[in-house]
Amino acid sequence: MVDGTGELDFEQEVEDALASLPPDLREVVSNVAIVVEEEPPPGQPLLGLYQGIPLTRRGSGYAGVLPDKITIYRGPLERLYGADRESLRRQIRRVVLHEVAHHFGISDERLEEIGRY
Repeated sequence: MVDGTGELDFEQEVEDALASLPPDLREVVSNVAIVVEEEPPPGQPLLGLYQGIPLTRRGSGYAGVLPDKITIYRGPLERLYGADRESLRRQIRRVVLHEVAHHFGISDERLEEIGRY
């Protein structure tokens, strides 16, 4: 989505990426906050980061814990892909879905195997 200045509405694109999940998957996303931050921690070349306990590792003792956190880093994405609005939109979606995959317990290695990294 584009705001009134012609700029891409970054936060809306993150929300749209999450909304693009099939309804059955979207319904099981549980106890996770998705936030946008400007930059990753110093020295970490990240576009996004999942922090938490994946759904596949949550057992009967999983209760009363803080939400998992998916962070999408605006600065690196805009620097790498911001010259082309459609490219930036695609990359935001790719990063959001990549981090959601980690929430579902899918590793980077498995994402590479299935051609989704």
